[in-house]
Order: sequence, then C-alpha cells, then structure tokens
Amino acid sequence: MKSSLHSAIEGRTITRASLLAMGSGAAVMGALSPPASAQTSQALRIGVLPVESAAEAYYARDLGYFAKAGLDVTITVLANTPTIVSAVLGGSLDIAYTTIDTVASGHAHGVPLVVIAPATDYLDPLSLKTAGILVRPDSPIRSAKDLSGKTIALPALHSLGTTGASAWIDANGGDSSTVNYVEIPFPAEPAALATSRVDAIFEVEPFFGAAAKTNRVLMYGYDAIGKHFTQNLWVTTPDWARAHADLVSRFVAVIHQTAVWANRNQDQSAPLLAKYTNISVEVIASMVRVHYAEEMTPALLQPGIDASAKYNGFATFPASQLLLPQTK
Repeated sequence: MKSSLHSAIEGRTITRASLLAMGSGAAVMGALSPPASAQTSQALRIGVLPVESAAEAYYARDLGYFAKAGLDVTITVLANTPTIVSAVLGGSLDIAYTTIDTVASGHAHGVPLVVIAPATDYLDPLSLKTAGILVRPDSPIRSAKDLSGKTIALPALHSLGTTGASAWIDANGGDSSTVNYVEIPFPAEPAALATSRVDAIFEVEPFFGAAAKTNRVLMYGYDAIGKHFTQNLWVTTPDWARAHADLVSRFVAVIHQTAVWANRNQDQSAPLLAKYTNISVEVIASMVRVHYAEEMTPALLQPGIDASAKYNGFATFPASQLLLPQTK
C-alpha cells in the first residue's frame, strides 16, 4: 500500500562542471579537482545507508582524501533515506546520501534540498544484477502478475525500490497499485522473507547477492525506469550550501576523486566495504559491484524523476529544478 512521502526538495543544483559557480572561481576549480594541499580542517557530518552505493564516504575517509581536502568527517549510518534527509533538514547532519526517488518526491512537497553530487548511476548491463526482487525458493510467485495483492519489503516507501518494483510489475502484466509495500531494513529483509512475514523482498548489494544464494530472483535491476540514469545522490539544504560553498566544493571534489578510484580498484575497495558492512571479502568478491557516477547531468536525473512522479502521484518537473542556481 502506498503512502505519501512527507519530505520534498526545493531548489536547484548544477552539473559537476558548473558546480558552485555561486562561489569564487577557486571554489569552482575545487569542485573539478582535488585540492592540491592541506587546508584548515573543518568538521563535516554525513549521513549514509549501510550499502555499497553509499560507501564512497568510507573510502574517501580511509584513503585520506577527506583529510587532504581539510575535512574532518563524521559518518552516521541510518536505516533509510527519508530518515537521513530529515536529519539534514533538522540540522543534525550537513550532507545526506539519498536516492533520486526520495529527492524527487520531496521536491514535489516543498522540502528544501539541493543535489550537490551524484553517488551512483544505473547502467545496464553493468549494474543490472546489483538489485532486484527475490521470493522464497518454494514460492508460487513466478511473474509480475503474481505479485498483485502481495506484500514486498524494502527499507523505505517512496524510494527507488518501490518505484523500480512498481514500474517492473506494471510493465510485465501486474498491478502495482494492489501491492502492499512495508518498511524493513535491508539486513533484516531475508529473515522476514524466510518466516513468511512478507511475500517478496527488494534488495540491493551488498545484501542482494547473499540473499540470492538462498532465494529465487524474480527480477533484476531498474530497467523499467531506464537503461542509464542517476540512482543515488548527495544532497544538502540550499541555505547550508550557500553558507558553506567552500566545504561543498571540497566535498564534491573528493567524491569525484573517490568515484574514479573505486570504479577502477574494486579489489582494493573490497576490504574497506567488508569492514563497514560486515559482509565478508569472499562474498563481496562474488557479487556485482555498483558503478559510482563520474558525471551528473539533468538528462541522467530525469528518468528517476519521471518514474517517481508516476508512482508517487505528483507532476513531473525538469531536473534543473534540483540544481543549485548560479549567482551572477
């Protein structure tokens, strides 16, 4: 059963190339490349989920990228993206990891957030098996149509999981309006499925691969939304971004540097991911890894916005509205 999201995003962000033009030319250059030397250390509070797509923050901290950029980062793990967004809006966090779906739904309800950097993108076939719907091995559910009237677990309503699942169900003969979505954290979903508390679960890595070993995969990926689009994002409030343009510039530079490193060094990132998710290196080595976004454009944001609008009951809007406007 679908319920309205009580968060939204107001404001507009920019592409990576023009990020923080509101600040000085130096701030813009900082957004494009890592700082050349150590700067005065400043505190930065970041909220994440315990999933690989949010692991850039950990990689950057352990690799020393944040420290080199003069950022003293505290990372807080929360259960779902609406909770992380609420913490940023309330001022207890500075920057939030979230999904395009959560941001789009929030924007439609007037919550002030802006996108400052991409986290991961969905790219078929590279990212296809990083997420999906699973059922018990003995489940009678064999198709999208069979999910009509059933209960599916995922960490948050009105997230990319609900939109991706609903789009696939409707595109393949089912009726997503009859599906009952319930909130259960990613790590607890397999137990809920095993005890028949739910009929199906929507998982992402690093939990998807492990769950697939003992359950049956009904659907992979987010192709019903698009073949290539921005999935996850780093956001903050417009007021915080304007008041801390230099911090945002440094953060964006580090995130881009980390994305490039992580996409090219999966063997080296595996031990770090294992440390922060309690998933063994052996399991991580066997799973499909996420692809960290190295670019952000309105065109890559738009598919997620359009799908979210369709399934969350609001009018779609141009992706540019999520971007921080440049100052003259």
